[in-house]
Amino acid sequence: MQVYLNGQYLDQTEATVSVIDRGFIFGDGLYEVIRSINGNLFREKEHLDRLNEGLSGMRIKLPANLFNSLSEISRKLLFQNKLMEGEATIYIQITRGAAYPRTHTFPEPNVDPTVYVSADTFTPHTRLHQRGVDAITVSDLRWMRCNLKTVQLLPNVLARQQAWDAGVNNALMIRDGVVTESPNANIFAAKDGTLFTFPISNYILNGITRGVVLEICKELQLPVVHQPVREEELYELDELFFTGSTTDIQPVIEINGKKLNGGKPGPIVRKIQEAYQQRLYASVEKKK
Repeated sequence: MQVYLNGQYLDQTEATVSVIDRGFIFGDGLYEVIRSINGNLFREKEHLDRLNEGLSGMRIKLPANLFNSLSEISRKLLFQNKLMEGEATIYIQITRGAAYPRTHTFPEPNVDPTVYVSADTFTPHTRLHQRGVDAITVSDLRWMRCNLKTVQLLPNVLARQQAWDAGVNNALMIRDGVVTESPNANIFAAKDGTLFTFPISNYILNGITRGVVLEICKELQLPVVHQPVREEELYELDELFFTGSTTDIQPVIEINGKKLNGGKPGPIVRKIQEAYQQRLYASVEKKK
């Protein structure tokens, strides 16, 4: 598997990062995951725009020419790794770079950011999309800047592991009595034909797939309220589902052992799944 690291294309077994890299020492970096279908990067501009916003928010100075080359790098990796057919993912990670001495302030003078890009095969979770998944509620212990897609994912890892230990697929994260996100996806809930989702703020990531779902809701004339669901309201919901670049549209049919909609995906999520699949594979169909 070929990867890109700081200007070089290397075998992944030969790619190494310094032990004084601030991504390793502090988690001082950002990442993006972009879906590829037959070499077409789905919502690439939106992903790169979000990455650029994150770089600005964290004050990581990546040269414009290097940022603009990320598209070319991604496609070259898809080609080199024979991933131009079928499904794949592009992973982009940018850290503030390697700096010594270790200090909590930014390096002076500035150091070159570390840029890493990889491509890998991907298999959609089709069975889970059709059947639905179970989840538990956990406390949202993340920091207050969840809108930045940083590599500081330890709270997410612990939450997902808590779900795994409980024998369920995922978790609903609760902060101040309301549902925010899952460890790796945004959340929508449905009640009496209206969808509810946490409003864009520093408490959630502004998901790319979330944005696609909002487009679909507008097209289907499904009302959306940008308001979080309270924890005590969870069991009164008609439907609930996760959204994400590799999660797609994933129904939640059971929470803390209690079933939603009789333990089956509901009609609203089915409509959104269908519309999302049409968008996801539209560019592929056009080429045929």
